[in-house]
Amino acid sequence: MTARFVLGLEEVDEKGIAVVGGKGGHLGALSRIEGVRVPRGFCVTTDAFRRVVAAAPSVTALLDELSRTGADDRAGIAGLSARLRGAVEGIALPGDLAEAITGALAGLGERTACAVRSSATAEDLPTASFAGQQDTYLNIVGPEEILRHVGRCWASLFTERAVTYRRRNGIDDRTVAMAVVVQEMVLPEASGILFTADPVTGDRRTATVDAGFGLGEALVSGLVNPDVFKVRDGEIVAGTIAAKQRAVRALPGGGTREVTIGADRQELPALTDAQVLRLVELGRRIEAHFGRPQDIEWCLSGETFHIVQSRPITTLFPVPERSDGENHLYVSVGHQQMMTDPMKPLGLSVWKLTALPPMYEAAGRLFVDVAPRVASPAGRAALLDLIGKGDPLTRDALETVLDRDDFIPLVPGAAPAGPPPGGPPVTIETDPAVVTGLVARSEASVAALERDIREKTGPELFDFLLEAFQEHKRAVSDPLSMQVIMAGMEATWWLNDRLLEWLGEKNAADTLTLSAPGNITSEMGLDLLDVADVIRPHPEVVEFLRSAGDDEAFLDALLKVPGGAEARDAIEGYLGRYGMRCAGEIDITRPRWSERPATLVPAILDNVRNFTAGAAARRFAEGREKAERKERDVLSRLRALPGGEEKAAETRRMIERVRTFIGYREYPKYGIISRYAVYKKALLAEAGRLAAVGVLTDPEDVFHLTFQEFHELARTRRLDAGLLREREEAFRTYASLTPPRVLTSDGEALTGAYRRDDAPAGALVGLPVSAGIVEGRARVVLDLAEADPGSSRDAPGSSSTSPRPTWRRATSWSRPSPIRAGPRSSWASRVWSPRSAGS
Repeated sequence: MTARFVLGLEEVDEKGIAVVGGKGGHLGALSRIEGVRVPRGFCVTTDAFRRVVAAAPSVTALLDELSRTGADDRAGIAGLSARLRGAVEGIALPGDLAEAITGALAGLGERTACAVRSSATAEDLPTASFAGQQDTYLNIVGPEEILRHVGRCWASLFTERAVTYRRRNGIDDRTVAMAVVVQEMVLPEASGILFTADPVTGDRRTATVDAGFGLGEALVSGLVNPDVFKVRDGEIVAGTIAAKQRAVRALPGGGTREVTIGADRQELPALTDAQVLRLVELGRRIEAHFGRPQDIEWCLSGETFHIVQSRPITTLFPVPERSDGENHLYVSVGHQQMMTDPMKPLGLSVWKLTALPPMYEAAGRLFVDVAPRVASPAGRAALLDLIGKGDPLTRDALETVLDRDDFIPLVPGAAPAGPPPGGPPVTIETDPAVVTGLVARSEASVAALERDIREKTGPELFDFLLEAFQEHKRAVSDPLSMQVIMAGMEATWWLNDRLLEWLGEKNAADTLTLSAPGNITSEMGLDLLDVADVIRPHPEVVEFLRSAGDDEAFLDALLKVPGGAEARDAIEGYLGRYGMRCAGEIDITRPRWSERPATLVPAILDNVRNFTAGAAARRFAEGREKAERKERDVLSRLRALPGGEEKAAETRRMIERVRTFIGYREYPKYGIISRYAVYKKALLAEAGRLAAVGVLTDPEDVFHLTFQEFHELARTRRLDAGLLREREEAFRTYASLTPPRVLTSDGEALTGAYRRDDAPAGALVGLPVSAGIVEGRARVVLDLAEADPGSSRDAPGSSSTSPRPTWRRATSWSRPSPIRAGPRSSWASRVWSPRSAGS
């Protein structure tokens, strides 16, 4: 097929992005929408770019050098970007290409003023808009100037900001090409941007119009503040008229200049209300064509709106797909699980298959619809009360929605699904044997799973797993297990409420639950201290571990170091009990500690440095003694009150109750993650078999398939490689989005606020997980899996009492102090199931 260097806008649409770039393809598609006016123009295609630029040896060499430059080497990127731009602008256009461009220009009128606009192939994509990354030149007049600015647009593909943006979105500079759009210039009275969804809140029903006088360059460059109109359901619901002192106008001979707006016009609206509504109606038409919210650039000339660009709004958090037309209110599962990172498809689907309630997916995260729970006043109050005990930010976000008159959670007459949350304390005998029996039952279930799955392969494995998932859900929903969890939590709340009322003691349960028995997560931290005790006497081992880095073979190499055999046995013993755990462990695609044991090395070294032998037993005993002292103190003070003997007796019963049951709250999650480790081992073994016969390139490719798709792959042995690439790209995009705590079915994303007026100015307000004050230098950990606790030490005077690792991050594994069986509340236990149950 003969390459074409110039195509009219009427010849292209969004399917031709590889030839005319994102902007060109979208403009061609816009020109076909009824009622949408697009200025006349043509595209200089990517074939022209490849002939002139991509084939230039100097450019190719610089691109190769750029590809070897690290993403953090800002100076290197800046220098190479500048050299690339100079090399491109220095290339002369071949005669036949220049003729093709000037011939197309003659169709517009040789002296017609034009906008010359960059249109890269990686631009205006659903996942990356590249807004403002490449250059546009306005009011360019004459063939020579048009040709010169085509070259300048090509060169803008390599601005430092564009290169950096591509790096951030995982796009190789060598795979991108540039087309150029040449359009007849519109000389507008007003111009601006229309967002068909509110770019701040995400509300898809609310459109936002930014408008100013003259060319849109004044708004884009920040020269003036725009008028802002918000339109919802065909009505302007808010508007702000700015003082627009400056504007950008086109010059008769080409180019633009800033002008001063007369004082009598500065505070006039750039658009009338009728024009705003007409523009939004056009935007809805464009949005319907492209199937997603749009960021639209517009110009108003006379009474005609000209659309000069439309791109997807890539910053919006997606809404779970539902087709019932009702209002839904989604609460983030990830925030309750302390894992807000996106999950890969296999992890998402296994989680959904093992969860009790329906869960809805958006951007690699899962949400629960609580709309049925808030349909009645009683259900709403109980849910908010329970949520507030666990996460005040989620409660605040929910209240923000529920306090408005426009949220109707269910159609009239619909009944809330399931029993409302809340209710009186659970009735159950305070008996440690109940907990012991539940733990034994869970261990037996995991052992049976390991035994029965051992010989399963192919489709038989997936059929077996579907049955295993039902047993999984039975374990999560075990009524006795749920009773024990709620008994401990209710007792915690009772103690905090009553002792505050009777004695003025705030959060007394924090101390009363120190070193409560049976907390598997606390034991995990204490056992890591014991590992450090084995390693500390062997300086050669300590030095070896400091240099181990990410070497996952370090356990074998340890045998060559004096004392290494004992160290290896201790680490492997720890992994034998806790190796199924990791950061983000609810996603089975995340690497477990047993798969990457080097992950534990920094924490072990930190324990070696910061603690002495016997710290685990000593600290547990200290915690128990503090709890016993606090119990004696509150009981003594209660007896001195009117009716004190009765108050003291009831409090003693609640203390015994909370210490008996609160530790178990962490165990169901441990049991669930133990089962996940078995599932993952079997699924990866099956993926390995498929890779061995060439069906897969890498066994971990299956992480980008759902469980059902993996099942079908095992049956047919046919893989859609294109689907894998799409999923990988989508996952990278999801990682750039911040999930909200609460999401409405209109797309409004809410994160909540603490609403506190007692914090000093400039303070960072957060949610405490235990009592006390710590003074010292804080570290921000962006990814716990890559954190190095050895790079920081406790500040002098620190009152921290928790052995490392004690980082906290919403996207990672989190635990209380090893001497505390955390009375953290979990509203999730009533919404879907206990957070500790992991479902």
